[in-house]
Amino acid sequence: MGNTRTAAEILLDTLAARGADRAFCVPGESYIALLDALHAHPSFDLVTCRHEGGAGFMAVADAKLTGRPGIVLVSRGPGACNAAIALHTAEQDAVPLILLIGQVEKRDLRRRAFQEIDYAAMFGGIAKWVGEATHPDQVPELIARAWTMATQGVPGPVVLALPEDVLAAPCAAPALPPTRMAGAALAAGTAAELAGLLRRAERPILLAGHGLDVPGGREALLAFAQAWRLPVAVSFRRQDLFPNNHPLYAGDLGLRNPDAQREAFAEADLVFALGTRLTDITSQGYSWPAPGQRLVHVCAEPRFLGWQFPAEIAVAAEAPAVLAALAAEPPASPPGREGWNRRLRKLQEADSRATAESFPDGLSFLRVVQLVGACAPADAIVTLDAGTFAAPFYRKLVWHPPQRLLAPISGAMGFGVPAAVAAALRHPERTVICAVGDGGALMTGSELAVAMARGLPVKVLLSDNGSYASIRIHQERQHPGRVSGTDLVNPDLGAWGAAFGVPLLRVESEADLPALEAALRAPGPLVTVVRTSLQAVLPQGAAGSMPGAAQG
Repeated sequence: MGNTRTAAEILLDTLAARGADRAFCVPGESYIALLDALHAHPSFDLVTCRHEGGAGFMAVADAKLTGRPGIVLVSRGPGACNAAIALHTAEQDAVPLILLIGQVEKRDLRRRAFQEIDYAAMFGGIAKWVGEATHPDQVPELIARAWTMATQGVPGPVVLALPEDVLAAPCAAPALPPTRMAGAALAAGTAAELAGLLRRAERPILLAGHGLDVPGGREALLAFAQAWRLPVAVSFRRQDLFPNNHPLYAGDLGLRNPDAQREAFAEADLVFALGTRLTDITSQGYSWPAPGQRLVHVCAEPRFLGWQFPAEIAVAAEAPAVLAALAAEPPASPPGREGWNRRLRKLQEADSRATAESFPDGLSFLRVVQLVGACAPADAIVTLDAGTFAAPFYRKLVWHPPQRLLAPISGAMGFGVPAAVAAALRHPERTVICAVGDGGALMTGSELAVAMARGLPVKVLLSDNGSYASIRIHQERQHPGRVSGTDLVNPDLGAWGAAFGVPLLRVESEADLPALEAALRAPGPLVTVVRTSLQAVLPQGAAGSMPGAAQG
């Protein structure tokens, strides 16, 4: 008897063989054969969501925690369009993601059929690879290729379109077993050359990026920095790569670095950029490393090397492999380096100090952030949405592994709640705290229904200031007194949170902070709505006189 297993079933076997165990979806008839195959598959947890953007964000967060591609299943047309934000987030964040799209039947391809889109044209500028099956026997090869493309080099998103009749058809090709991929390593002699540069540098900076966000990467980074006495700065929103209370922690390369810190970084005589693409924010608007500063640039893909920032040595290799090769070289440092390390550390410590003031229109959200710092366990996972409320989390808290910070490097609003639910699914034994603004909370937020259904103890801290505050700040700077499009009229956000069956806490003033501290330390889920001061974040002189400035 011939093979009666469908292409959908073989696809799942191929993914499971590589370690995939969860998929996030909004169901659709265009991939109903895959849903049927999931019903009987022993190792897959299918998480049903209410919006494809939220499902995609959940998959991105899951991938950040596992190192394996997040799997998203969506229907053609509208479903794929809704999921596009997750593709962009995965690309900007260097996260492996596989978007599986149920496509129109094979006979209708490129005929502008109902809900048809040419996904190669649509996603070609975002995804690392876009494939489309036109025969069931292609499916095992294509899904294996999708996995490899998503994970190798700099991780990123891939797309595979699967016509509904192809998915449901018998597949004669077997599931492909996983292949052990050997990461790119240093060429012979390069380790000794790099070690020579490090030994001579009096004012080096080790810039740590996404390539170290892998199992063992944080530990290897810490050991290397200590052995070589190298100050470590982290790339944009990667504070959890290195213990922030360590004497060698020099801060982050992010938004609005203090002038004194930028000036000091510009004095570095060697920038060792390890596992980073040196994108615009990390490079401070493509201005650093500056011409004349010696640069060693390590990135897993050569396409990110040698054109934006000419490097003395450009290495197309995995960051941990480079550290492993350098471990064989005897460490040394010039006498002047310790003074340099102390100088950078003092600048970082000065930047991390903050005192929360009192405001008439609500609570400074900094007070809530400080409570999180005091209450979060050593293995807490904190997810952040995009917005001004999140700014203190990056520089005013002390992060240290194994704590995890999941924040959208892409700046995508709506990431926080889905990421928190995905993190709690992956690690129900760990405390998961989400901070989100009143703008981002209603962009997604329906993922709390998943938390309710699964009994997940997610703690949500919602900053309610009645404004798209990040944009309002720019508005006040560039067009003072002309508020347009940034005021929000919110529903009762406490009632919204309570509707998911989660205990509710309202924080209206400083008098409510002890109750919040107790709730953060207690087990179980929580939704806290904080009446947050808008005046606290607006440019000086703008608040109090502008329309809407005193909204809660």
